Amino acid sequence: MKIRTIALSAAVVLALGTGTAAAGPTWSPRPQEVKPFLPEGAANPAIADGVALGKQVATYTASGLGPAAGNPAAPADSPERYVDLPGGTLPPGVTLTEAQALNVLKRVKANLAAAGLGLADVVSMRAYLEKPPGAESADFAGWNRAYRQFFANTDLVTGRPVPVPLGTAVPAPPMEVNPARPARVTIEIANLPVAGWLVEVEVVAAYRH
Repeated sequence: MKIRTIALSAAVVLALGTGTAAAGPTWSPRPQEVKPFLPEGAANPAIADGVALGKQVATYTASGLGPAAGNPAAPADSPERYVDLPGGTLPPGVTLTEAQALNVLKRVKANLAAAGLGLADVVSMRAYLEKPPGAESADFAGWNRAYRQFFANTDLVTGRPVPVPLGTAVPAPPMEVNPARPARVTIEIANLPVAGWLVEVEVVAAYRH
């Protein structure tokens, strides 16, 4: 009886082991491949479901970047201090978060360029938002408008740029035409490391060649 029980247990283990192996991954990226997985049926999704990198793809991780102080006329440590739009004034409907995000994404572009990369090479992104003074929550809508000015602004079917709005203005050609749709997470946090910042962004970019 004992021998039969042991044999039966071994058979069960072998069967389970075979089933687990069969359920393993059936696809993996080629060694130098960068493959975003995009939502099916969407012509202009904002982000990828995920991005697969081959084992020979080198990557660059940028530290978190916030906006540069672009408006010296504004009080120190105020969100307005980190708006770099002409004259320090916000166009119609443009929020402080949106303006700061435009500032940050320009800095991200410069950071990548120094490493021999561009915005199209970004494969993942984390965005941290702090709520503006007096607001109940972070301005995700403003952040998303700014993001579309630099990322995910081409039609996947035609390849043509998709007009995007700046504040409440009529949609117009994006500031940076870029088909890249990185894997992305956006998080509201209580405090960013610099007083006055509403946005901080970190990215990972891939060297494709």
